[in-house]
Amino acid sequence: MAWNEPGGNNKDPWGGGNRNNDGPPDLDELLRKMQQKLNGLFGGKPASADDGRPGGGSFPWSLVLIVLAVVYGLWGFYQVDASQSAVVLRLGKYHETVGSGLHWNPPLIDNVTKVNMTEVRTERTTGQMLTEDASIVDVVLQVQWHIDDAESFVLRVADPLKSLQEATDSALRHVVGSQTLNGVISQNRSQVAADTQQRLQDYLDLYQTGIRVDVVNLTDAKAPREVQDAFDDVVRAREDEVRLQNEAQAYANQVIPVARGQAQRMIEEAEAYKSRVVESARGEASRFEQLLTEYQQAPDVTRERMYLDTVQDVMSNTSKVMVDVEGGNNMMYLPLDKLAEGSASTASQRTQVSPQVIDEISQRVINQLRTEVNNTRRAREVR
Repeated sequence: MAWNEPGGNNKDPWGGGNRNNDGPPDLDELLRKMQQKLNGLFGGKPASADDGRPGGGSFPWSLVLIVLAVVYGLWGFYQVDASQSAVVLRLGKYHETVGSGLHWNPPLIDNVTKVNMTEVRTERTTGQMLTEDASIVDVVLQVQWHIDDAESFVLRVADPLKSLQEATDSALRHVVGSQTLNGVISQNRSQVAADTQQRLQDYLDLYQTGIRVDVVNLTDAKAPREVQDAFDDVVRAREDEVRLQNEAQAYANQVIPVARGQAQRMIEEAEAYKSRVVESARGEASRFEQLLTEYQQAPDVTRERMYLDTVQDVMSNTSKVMVDVEGGNNMMYLPLDKLAEGSASTASQRTQVSPQVIDEISQRVINQLRTEVNNTRRAREVR
């Protein structure tokens, strides 16, 4: 039977003793009993049944401590993302660097600073700088960087961003100061950016900033506004120079191969002429040597034959012959072409004079000349 039914002796299952009322159990009494058990557990003095306060119980300090302990424990948990690292300081001194995941550190004892390790950030700097040739140039530079060492970024430098900006200005001024104005503006822009990146990284490593430079871009470089018009004229003049050089090079590329071909052709023709002349000379020398052998065996006959061959060669190339007879005052004129025409008309042939006809006429002329020469010699001998 139920404890509050007739015959149940009015026994309270919560240990409250005999109760005169039939209502539900008293919550204050339950809390008081729980407090007594906790006080006994932590070595405290059990609370009396009546301490002069309403309800007869003391303030639940142990419960408050438990709640505070739970809150303190939960407060120490923190989450580090995959792109982050956390620098832990314990009582103001570096303790460790933790990666991504769920971590716990005692609050108010450890100080946790989270930094993003993968975010690429951009720093921009501008200014007027002096070049190597004592010219002033306006430069705009962008630096893309990320955090490489979380401990150095948080602890080694008081203001990493300010250190980055000052190091960028110093590196850029040093590199621009070693270049000419034309080199910074047009010719060596990529080299200026590369040298600036290398020098900037050296400065940041020296300062232990924990920053890694990814890219340095020289976005703009131009002369000051006051001299921009004059500088534009200089730029246009340089562009015209380059254009004319390219046109001249294109013309040279067209002319030089043709000239080289003509020179090679002339060289080959000269080599062919040389070979022909040398071989002809060798042939003539060989023929002369053979003729010399014949001449030594029969000088008169050979001399006569050489004379006749020479006269034939000469007369075969001309249509008119002038003969100067030794001892005579008049010069004989022989119109070979007319003689050839007369010989052809006598034969009733209106064809072109053949070499045989010319040879025949030449032989007649030679015989006549020979007869006249002999007669002249005889007349002299008689005298």
